[in-house]
Amino acid sequence: MAQLTIIVATDNRGGIGIRNTLPWRLPEDLAHFKRTTSGHPIIMGRKTFDSIGRALPNRRNIVITRNPTWSHEGVEVVDSIQNAIALTSEADAFIIGGAQIYAEALPHTRRLIITEIKQHFDCDAFFPAISKTQWKEVAREQVHSNSNDLDYAFVTYERIT
Repeated sequence: MAQLTIIVATDNRGGIGIRNTLPWRLPEDLAHFKRTTSGHPIIMGRKTFDSIGRALPNRRNIVITRNPTWSHEGVEVVDSIQNAIALTSEADAFIIGGAQIYAEALPHTRRLIITEIKQHFDCDAFFPAISKTQWKEVAREQVHSNSNDLDYAFVTYERIT
C-alpha cells in the first residue's frame, strides 16, 4: 500500500509561512525537498501552487482547489484531499502545503518529514501541533547553514499504530 507523507519546514513555533511565502531562505532545505520528493506525486493547495508559480519537474503535481474552472499546464486538479489521495493510491505521495491542506491530510498521513528551524520568524500560517502520543521521532539530522547562520534539523516522525 502506498504511503502518504507530509513534508514541511517550520520555525520553532510551528510557523510555515507569511503572506503565502516562506519567511526564511534556506537553500539546503529546498535541496532536501527536491531530493526527497523527486519522482513522487506531490499534493498541494492552490495557494501553495501559486506561490511556487509552476508545476515542479519530475513529479506528478496535484492541486486541490474549490474553483472548478482553475487549471494550469502540468497539473491535475481535484476538489478535496480525499480525491487527491485517491489519485495517488498506487504510489508514495507527499503533501507539500499549505496550512489547511496539512491539517486536512494529517489524519491520513503515516510519516512526517519536518525541517525544524531553531528560530522564530514572523508567520501567519502554521503547521498543526502533533501529539507525541500519536507520533514518534525515528530520525534526526542536525544541520547548520553557514550561508545564513541558521541551526535546523531534518526530523522524521512515524505514526504510532
